[in-house]
Amino acid sequence: MSMIKAENVCKNFGDLEVLKDVNLTVEPGEVVCIIGPSGAGKSTFLRSLNHLEKITGGKITIEEKPLDDRINGVNQIKLSSKERTDILLKMGMVFQRFNLFPHKTVLENVMIAPVHVKKIDTDKAKKIAVDLIKRVGLADKQDVYPSKLSGGQQQRVAIARALAMQPEIMLFDEPTSALDPELVGEVLNVMKQLAEEGMTMIVVTHEMGFAREVADRVVFMYDGRVAEIGTPAEIFTNPKNERTRQFLQSVL
Repeated sequence: MSMIKAENVCKNFGDLEVLKDVNLTVEPGEVVCIIGPSGAGKSTFLRSLNHLEKITGGKITIEEKPLDDRINGVNQIKLSSKERTDILLKMGMVFQRFNLFPHKTVLENVMIAPVHVKKIDTDKAKKIAVDLIKRVGLADKQDVYPSKLSGGQQQRVAIARALAMQPEIMLFDEPTSALDPELVGEVLNVMKQLAEEGMTMIVVTHEMGFAREVADRVVFMYDGRVAEIGTPAEIFTNPKNERTRQFLQSVL
């Protein structure tokens, strides 16, 4: 059973084609890193998977459950609001910006969605949150407000918050791009730990070392298309596509 299947996904913003027939299948426990230049459509593709963007055409299936089958922006699949939400809740997402509630403590930030969205009992939600905050290395910060945390700490809280919804798939949209260089490693270490535990992950990233070390497959996107897919060894050592070669020469 594939976890995510995207078929011929297209996305237009007016006359601008941002995604052009993107195809990708992600298997359970697989870590897929998406690389490519700015403007390649990487983040738009990731946001399309969980309905932060509505695709113009193509199909998206999550754990064999059809979410989108769109023709000219119209979804041919009729789902109730609950059915759609149940599918979307299988995915957690971490953004470039941390988006934490500034007036809530670390613990409150991690607890809020399970209590209000999943209607989990407060005591149970607190136990889950405490465990996750400890897991991302911030056990001593659970009563602290976001303004008192470094960027790397805030992003680790954001990861704990996403995990608190108990997703089966994690989407990361350039999670380290807003961080000072010395703080990048602490976030990547949490992500590596998740990968080792078998979490299915799609990661849009500029961190080539992470992609090379952690990914099962690397996807190179260019001009709204998937230009090349392969193992890290294939992509980084012997890319077949000329655009992939040019990109890697410029960033490595």
